[in-house]
Amino acid sequence: MELTIRATTVELPDLQDAEPLQELDSLGRPAGRVTAFKYGESVRQLNLDGQQLLDGRITELKLGRGTWRDLRLDSVEFTGCDLSGLVWDESKLTRVRFSNCKLLGAQLSGLSLENVAFERCKLDYAALTDVAARGPVIFNGCSLESATFSGCDISRALLDECTLKDTEFINGTYRGTDLRGNDLSSVQRVWSLKHAIVSRTQDYELAAALATGLELTYGEDLEDEGHRPAPRGRRAR
Repeated sequence: MELTIRATTVELPDLQDAEPLQELDSLGRPAGRVTAFKYGESVRQLNLDGQQLLDGRITELKLGRGTWRDLRLDSVEFTGCDLSGLVWDESKLTRVRFSNCKLLGAQLSGLSLENVAFERCKLDYAALTDVAARGPVIFNGCSLESATFSGCDISRALLDECTLKDTEFINGTYRGTDLRGNDLSSVQRVWSLKHAIVSRTQDYELAAALATGLELTYGEDLEDEGHRPAPRGRRAR
């Protein structure tokens, strides 16, 4: 299975030909390998460390809180999950699909992404730090309002029809990041997006974002408020 938008194609998990999926009552097992599984329930806390999750479906997982570290995910689907507030560090994701998931305020740090798709997900206020796109990555129809990308290398990523209100890009590498099809007028630190791909019709949006980021004061506003500049005195002859 594939998801293609413009020139970017992500290979998605194809679990139809996988062996029958075993339903698990918990993912919080000691470090090890879990294959051909399905899982989904509401849990107050789920901490994962050093595990391998291969060929599985995680559906409608409602997570109260959790810390995930040093995970290897390959061919895994997340559908309708609420992972808000999750702390997810130093993990590798390959052929992973997030569909209709919430990651509000999640902290994603040091993740390596290859063939990963986020579709109709909410990542508002999420903090993505040192996240690297090692292969194609797509954010399609996602909300990233007030999210922060810091020190990321998402040069092989595409964002399409996403909400980028007050989304902040701090340092990082965005060469070739495809930002067409998004409103960029309220992106923060827009100058960090050097060498990204945009359309000519987005020039006005980028200019608006740049003006906002520079915190300029417009003379017309001062005059409207009655702060006209004092007239200069005449020079003595």
